[in-house]
Amino acid sequence: MRMVSVGGQQLGAYRESAGDAAVDALHALASALRGVRVLHLSATPYGGGVAELLRSQVPLLRALGLFVDWKLIAGDDAFFAVTKAIHNGLQGADDTITDAQWDTFRSMSARSAEQLDHAYDVIVVHDPQPVAIAQLAGRGSSLWVWRCHIDTSEPNPEVWQRLAPYLEDYDAAVFTLGGFVPPDFPVARIEIVPPAIDPESPKNIDLGSQLARRVLGWIGVDLSRPLVTQVSRFDPWKDPFGVIAAYELVKEQVDDVQLALVGSMAFDDPQGWSVYSALEGVVRDNPDLYLFTNLTGVGNIEVNAFQRLSNVVVQKSIREGFGLVVSETLWKGTPVVAGRAGGIPLQLRDGAGGFLVDSVEECAARVVELLRNPDEAGALGRRGRELVRERFLLPRLLADELRLYAALLGRQTPPRPGRGEAGFAGETRDPVCGMRIDYPAAALTAVSDSRTYAFCSQSCRHEFLRDTARFLRSDSGSIPVAGNPAD
Repeated sequence: MRMVSVGGQQLGAYRESAGDAAVDALHALASALRGVRVLHLSATPYGGGVAELLRSQVPLLRALGLFVDWKLIAGDDAFFAVTKAIHNGLQGADDTITDAQWDTFRSMSARSAEQLDHAYDVIVVHDPQPVAIAQLAGRGSSLWVWRCHIDTSEPNPEVWQRLAPYLEDYDAAVFTLGGFVPPDFPVARIEIVPPAIDPESPKNIDLGSQLARRVLGWIGVDLSRPLVTQVSRFDPWKDPFGVIAAYELVKEQVDDVQLALVGSMAFDDPQGWSVYSALEGVVRDNPDLYLFTNLTGVGNIEVNAFQRLSNVVVQKSIREGFGLVVSETLWKGTPVVAGRAGGIPLQLRDGAGGFLVDSVEECAARVVELLRNPDEAGALGRRGRELVRERFLLPRLLADELRLYAALLGRQTPPRPGRGEAGFAGETRDPVCGMRIDYPAAALTAVSDSRTYAFCSQSCRHEFLRDTARFLRSDSGSIPVAGNPAD
């Protein structure tokens, strides 16, 4: 296993973006956890949302007095080809994984397990790539947590049948949404913790318009014309070809519009290369289509500039874990048109930030609407930024992490009044987004099987009523409230 070096960060930097109360609360929560040893295990140090979160979380948790390490499992091309197929299978793809590939997955996982240092109080395993480590290394005295960042609500049955036994040794599992829990889940304790963006990272700091324009001008983007952008991995679930199809419809009405597809390549995602190659063939002869990656020098600062200066950002996902690129964009005040997938509806809830769409045609129509109505676009972006400030900034996620560790270790932490934090076992929580609910002050409720549930927003209540059974898979850690349903 390889240790990831992340340097140091100071919590005081977050007082301006998140507020004094949020930062002070972190110090209070950490007081009972100083000296606790935590290990995060993942597959790659760059190229995806998990790596970005850990890059921000780990140094701040250390600053709060915890001993926290981030290590990478071992893997070769064959291993990551299998884990990509497992990843896709957990999201419902029909990928066939052979017995030989499962043997590769197990044997390479065993190599990492042999290198595991058990000197940790809590070991957090991120996504399916390292999931077998707990069983193969042995639990030891550590508490094991599986942190699933993807939508596993409708997994490929064969893939799930082979993977589920590796989860039996975990003490808890954490999902980003209540509806992501797969059927017949073998871990008794299920918690819901939405992710967050780091407002102090290079991707999200305030660049200023002049610097942002210089950054995009340097890589050849014409900012005198309308610009539509999608920022994501090159992944079929992000539907980049659907984005291009929508763009072509937009161009029929807004002739000078441009489209930028901006993505990052990661060594644990071999499928990304084939998607990127196919996209190259599409954009090669079209001067109004841009294709940028981290391999050609387009990194966090450039992404920041794209999200800040684009007229509209599109995130046309078909399946999605949470889609934090939406919150990243809204933090810059830019409106978003996005697929109704994963956690995206919670970031565009109740009309804040942009529009949810279900087809290429609807995507194109909404983009045209925003391009032709800049005042509406600006108002949506401003409302979206305020929602991100309340719900999806890193200090809230750190507070949730600290409360989770304390709950698992049985350590008392002071109560923290406030909005936007996760609800854990013994607390009333929104069954959709996992947020802690102040009941009976909460006005939004719904009844299922004679049990009443409270919600933080109309969006969450709507999602719950659309597929109640799916969201109740994560209900084992919550206490439904008594009361009357909302009208």
